[in-house]
Amino acid sequence: MHRRRLSFVLLLWMLVTLGGCATLVADPLPSWNEGATKQAIVALVRATTDSTSKDYVPPEQRVATFDMDGTLWVEHPMYTQVVFAIDRVREIARANPALANQEPYKTIASGDRAAMAKLTEEDLFKAVALSGNGLSVDAYFDIVRQWLRTARHPRYNRPYTDLFYAPMIEAMKYLRGAGYKTYIVTGSGQEFVRAFAPGTLGVPPEQTIGTMLKIDYEMIEGKPALIQKAGIVLVDDKGGKPVAINMIIGRRPHAAFGNSNGDQQMLEWTKGGAGARLAMIVLHDDAVREYAYGPAGGQPDSSIGTFSQALYDEAKSSGWFVISMKNDWKRIFAFEP
Repeated sequence: MHRRRLSFVLLLWMLVTLGGCATLVADPLPSWNEGATKQAIVALVRATTDSTSKDYVPPEQRVATFDMDGTLWVEHPMYTQVVFAIDRVREIARANPALANQEPYKTIASGDRAAMAKLTEEDLFKAVALSGNGLSVDAYFDIVRQWLRTARHPRYNRPYTDLFYAPMIEAMKYLRGAGYKTYIVTGSGQEFVRAFAPGTLGVPPEQTIGTMLKIDYEMIEGKPALIQKAGIVLVDDKGGKPVAINMIIGRRPHAAFGNSNGDQQMLEWTKGGAGARLAMIVLHDDAVREYAYGPAGGQPDSSIGTFSQALYDEAKSSGWFVISMKNDWKRIFAFEP
């Protein structure tokens, strides 16, 4: 009996050593369907972490960047931070009647969906800026976290933090396990995402880059505080993304993930580097499990998370991988069976 057990252990060790037990090794990307897209992620990790590979990347240089809205979680029917800002504006307007008579706050406070649909991008920026204006960063974090505990998505009736994409979270963890630092690079407000990213995504504040609103240092009742203001320092979208990556990280990513025209320059910047580089862009083409919009690939047009046909064509001609939600993802959310 002892000899039989010893033989089994020896056989198992040989199988592992010789690479003959791939089926016994846990799949790091179980929510992905088998195919070229999934294999591209695995291939990048193998090429950049094998010290004998010509594409080997030292651990301190391994950087992967992820857009947030539409790449890591749901962005339809409206960006999550905008939904939060609308709720905050209504709350602020109730306490400040004078503000309630000013646009765009008057329209937002009215709750008229048709009227709010006509608000401009500048109007929405004003709402986002007002949602944290005058608050210390710590107080703002508390308000965001409280809102996330109670707010529900209109379609799924679940907290927004339930609506992260399981395949992308797996990709993040897989890359981190291979020594990569995973950064969020988002058009959403930097402090908004920093309020929840450490606890929900495992991404620390220093690895979250977003649109930067003005913050001033002040002494409040004899204590130092960082107070949010209404101004904008940097819009982390389109060409602002590579600029912010260089400003904060100081390295070109070896992998970048996005989903819209706002991520084009980040993907171009990543793929333009030497050695093994991976650029991936999510196509929302699954109206049954999530949403379908583009207009790339013949999907319905959308002003939220626009993915143009021109960008789709660039992806195909430049060696980027277009992630099809419908075909590449076995499941979209962790709560799916």
